[in-house]
Amino acid sequence: MDAMDASIMLPSAADKAATAGGALRSDDIVGTTFYIACNMMLAFTAFFFVQVGQVPKRWKTSVSIAGLVTGVAWYNYTYMKDQWVKTGNSPTQYRYTDWLITVPLQIVEFYFILKATTPVNPSLGTRLFLTSLFMVFAGWMGENNVVGKLPGFVLGMASWLYIVYETTAGEAAEHAKTLKSEASRAAFNNVRLIVSIGWIIYPVGYMIAYIIPGPIIRPHGEGPPYDILNVVYNFADLVNKGAFGLAIWSAAAADKEEPLLG
Repeated sequence: MDAMDASIMLPSAADKAATAGGALRSDDIVGTTFYIACNMMLAFTAFFFVQVGQVPKRWKTSVSIAGLVTGVAWYNYTYMKDQWVKTGNSPTQYRYTDWLITVPLQIVEFYFILKATTPVNPSLGTRLFLTSLFMVFAGWMGENNVVGKLPGFVLGMASWLYIVYETTAGEAAEHAKTLKSEASRAAFNNVRLIVSIGWIIYPVGYMIAYIIPGPIIRPHGEGPPYDILNVVYNFADLVNKGAFGLAIWSAAAADKEEPLLG
């Protein structure tokens, strides 16, 4: 499908805002993805918090974090979908407000999974937390022109690659090798897979919007393709936040062993 065909399927933000009247249009594919993501985040949140009372004690913190991640996302998506549908503007500030909270929560999950069954230096959790914050902040600076698009992308990618290194070959990975619980190993490996593979969707969306040469993505010279960017981001949030929580919950539900600590 060429760019002209895509523009027919995805009406411009200006056209949409001019005619929507504050309601979701039947041909607003981007707005529909906002609504789908918002509803699914609410469903995930309710499910995870109900399950907190059903899992072993050492998993309650992890499952609660999964619920917080989707709960914060749901709250912010209620604003994101309204801004898109009513104004046609990309809800960048709401999105980064969400990510500045939910991304660090997801990353420190590595620390809590390890800490539940083996002694871990608290500095590991601090490093992962701060690196994830900087990763999101770098993306925000790039999208808001505080720094150039490419520098923001490079700084964010460097932070993400450090997290991937830490969980595949660094201190976190070394601790993971000592895990005796099959459920803990499964949770760590699945969360690592989500962060290492699933999160690739985010930089791809950023590259499509800002890095790839304009004539390829925007042959008529218009601005960043916010339609595509928001569809990619919405899909990535839904898959990664939902899959993250389900990976934690499934491991917790399968863990019938007695708590190894406290």
